[in-house]
Amino acid sequence: MPARNRRFFTREPFRNDDRLTLQHAEGPFRFLNPTRAHFDHSQLCADATSNKVATPQESGDDVEARHEPPKHVAESNVPARNIRFLWRSRDNRKGRHPLLVQQARAGEDAPFLAPRRSSHPKEIMKTIIKTFTYYPIWDISWLVAFIFTWGSVVWVINAFFVWLPVAAPSTEFNNEITDGGGITAFIGAIIFFEFGSILLIFEAINANSAGCFGWAVEQLVDGEKKGSPKLRVVAAHRHCHHHHQNKRNLVGKCSSATVAEARPDSSSADEKRQWQWFPSWYELRTHCLHELGFLAGCAQLFGATVFGVSGFTALPGIQNHLTPQWRLNAAYWIPQVVGGSGFIVSSSLYMLETQQKWWKPAPKLLGWHIAFWNLIGAFGFTLSGALGMAYNNSGAQYEAGLATFWGSWAFLIGSYLQLYESLNKHPVEEVSSMKDFTTVDG
Repeated sequence: MPARNRRFFTREPFRNDDRLTLQHAEGPFRFLNPTRAHFDHSQLCADATSNKVATPQESGDDVEARHEPPKHVAESNVPARNIRFLWRSRDNRKGRHPLLVQQARAGEDAPFLAPRRSSHPKEIMKTIIKTFTYYPIWDISWLVAFIFTWGSVVWVINAFFVWLPVAAPSTEFNNEITDGGGITAFIGAIIFFEFGSILLIFEAINANSAGCFGWAVEQLVDGEKKGSPKLRVVAAHRHCHHHHQNKRNLVGKCSSATVAEARPDSSSADEKRQWQWFPSWYELRTHCLHELGFLAGCAQLFGATVFGVSGFTALPGIQNHLTPQWRLNAAYWIPQVVGGSGFIVSSSLYMLETQQKWWKPAPKLLGWHIAFWNLIGAFGFTLSGALGMAYNNSGAQYEAGLATFWGSWAFLIGSYLQLYESLNKHPVEEVSSMKDFTTVDG
């Protein structure tokens, strides 16, 4: 294991959970903390061919039910040959609990039952509907995604105001660019980008450090007459102690419905403080500055703050009075370039956080696609600012507005995917072979 990655053990997830054992940890950079790790569950790693299956009481596993599952739950179960729990820093920060499942072959008597994969059309549709009907305002990860989604909508409207009059002059109305474009730029930059970026920092410094399994392992009781007994793995919401479980406020305390064994260890000083507005200097030096998610959030906040200058100077009565051109460049266009560059750095770091190697893309992961589309949007906004400094040129004016247009749509795609991610707390990923259990992403 790389030298820097050994420091993972100082704050190793599940260090107090005897059921979960670290199998493999890695990250894209050796000098930063690992971003992913495989964990073996004591009961799930038992001899799958054995006819003797330990009862939940004997294994100490979390059990929510031992009776026949509801019909809709039973229909979503699939036979599995192997199951492993996967910890990823991004998923942990978002309150998600990824599960790796290897499906059984046709006719094989599999020892496990697991939920069907998250990429199943029915599961995708359920989560899409949830994005329009469920509003967990107590979940900071959802709030971040919700704010960025609406901010992106505002920027799409802004792009129509600044680009459409140039592309189709007949559609322009009085003061469309200065008033419509200026006001929407202010709202998008100040209210949405800045506020959402601040919440990203809070999300990063309050990421669950103890580890949260988030699943229950149950002995299946279904009166089967054939085959060996099975274990079923189901989502265990009452056993989760991520911040989103507290529905009363944003300070991340355990929900009153959280069962006792899932609550953080009260004897640990690290666990007593369940929410913090600012990390201590010691924590900043030894942990936060080695976390890709925290570094990416800092780059995002820096970019949003500088970009906010151009949002303020875009207001009617300010931008149209910034003359000569060098004043407009200094107060409006250059902050766009610098702020957009901060977004590029942030999106790149978020992409790297999801990757096994710094050079190896991870297109199978939702978090990678979120960062990818945000990276495209960041390039669009940066290019718009760079072209804006030659705004007296009609061609540059057209391309600057166009860059804002496609950049805004890219941000909207990335933000909506992030909203989808925030509501999918128990992702199930299928793997094809045992090799995938020992080598992350093959």
